[in-house]
Parts: sequence; structure tokens; C-alpha cells
Amino acid sequence: GQLPQVISRLFPFKRGLCHAYWAPNFWALYNAMDKALTILGLKCNFLDGTKIPKASMTGGLVQEFQHTVLPSVTPLATLICTFIAILPSVFCLWFKPQGPRGFLQCLVLCALSSFMFGWHVHEKAILLAILPLSLLSIQRAKDAGIYLILATTGHFSLFPLLFTTPELPIKILLMLLFTVYSFSSLKSLFRREKPLLNWLETIYLIQLVPLEIFCEIIFPLTPWKQHFPFVPLLLTSVYCALGITYAWLKLYISVLTERTPVRQKAE
Repeated sequence: GQLPQVISRLFPFKRGLCHAYWAPNFWALYNAMDKALTILGLKCNFLDGTKIPKASMTGGLVQEFQHTVLPSVTPLATLICTFIAILPSVFCLWFKPQGPRGFLQCLVLCALSSFMFGWHVHEKAILLAILPLSLLSIQRAKDAGIYLILATTGHFSLFPLLFTTPELPIKILLMLLFTVYSFSSLKSLFRREKPLLNWLETIYLIQLVPLEIFCEIIFPLTPWKQHFPFVPLLLTSVYCALGITYAWLKLYISVLTERTPVRQKAE
């Protein structure tokens, strides 16, 4: 009698495009764009407010929702998007083999692509991409920079899962220890090369600090908490989705534009 429950968990097609807390992927940005267009449409009287469901997609409920302005996404659409996103990395592995390093790159890109476009993706799935990328980060400075962005943003995106007050100092302390160690060790490893992050990437990561202060300290003290309790989750998901999408694109560009070393044949 438990088989239907197992199948529903493995293939959660009736549980909606996103989890109750949006995983920071492409669909989080898609949902945010739909909400922004809905608000703009109401302000400009392009939409009828009586026909728009309240708290759609941001009510914290695990169920199917329809987008208001943008086309609603089906499981088949996410499957096609995931397949298209994975295909270039597989072709690259097949036609431009790079040995173990090329396999790791393909593994990371497949994991990230599934996270970016999958149906009802859980936020913890980002760890499936961070772990193998850590092995690549010690080989090249470019991969180290991508790893720092993905690891910092991905770990921060897991903060809402630890939401109780006693867990707050623990998760912040562990995050700081891991981040400081990662930055210092990789910077020491590639000290003779250019900085691992450019100024824009550095600013993006620094902004995670005021975001956490707002979500954990400022927002609970405002009257908005009673009417818009999902705002901290929304801000965290969308902001982290920007960084994870950027890391995914940067890694893909790096892999696709990387030159295959020419093997000299012995005469």
C-alpha cells in the first residue's frame, strides 16, 4: 500500500513546479517575473484583480498553481528544458574528451542543469553540483572562482531550512568558517594568478550579508511579517538564483570554449 506514496515522491507531478520554498533556480526567476508583471499589470489596470488568485505561487503551499501573466509550466516543459540544457555538456564530453577532468565538468553541468530546470526541485539538490565542483576548484583558478560563487550562494540558499532561533548562530558560524577557509585556501593555492573573483562578483557575494540581516532581524520587526510572511524566502530564493544561474552559465561557457590539447604524434 506504500508503493503509490513512493511513486508520488519520486515523480511529484501533482506537487507543483516549485517547492514551498522556491529552490534558487530558473523557475524561481520565472515565478518572480510573473509576480512582477502581475503587480505591474494591476497598477496599470491591464489585469482584473478579481480574477487573480491570492498568494499564488508565494503562499508557501505545496500544490499546483497557475501563472498569471507568463505561460504556466508543465512537467513535460521542464523535462525538455532539462534535456536541452544537459545535451551540450554530454556532446562536449563525447567529442572533446578531457579525461577525468572532463567527466567531472560534465557531471557538474548535468547536476546543475537538472537543478536549474527540473520539476519540483528541492533546494538541497544544489549540493549535488557543489561537491564535485570542489574537486575541480583546486586545478584551475577559473574553476576556483566559479566554485566560490556557487558554494557560497548555494550554502546560503539553504539557510531557510534552518529557521529556528537556536539554529541561527550555528548556521551563520558554520557558513562563515567554511567560506573563510574556502576563500583563504584557494587564494593561497592560486596566489600567483589574478584575483579569483572580479569586482562585480565580489559585490554580489558581499550583499548576502545585508540580505541575511534584513531577513532574520529587520523583517520580523516590521508589520509586513503579518501580511507578507513569504517575503524573506522570496528574496533569498531570487537573489541566490541569480548567483547560481551566473555560475552555471560561466561554467558552461568555460567548458564549451576550452581548447582541447593537441596530442603530438611521435614520428
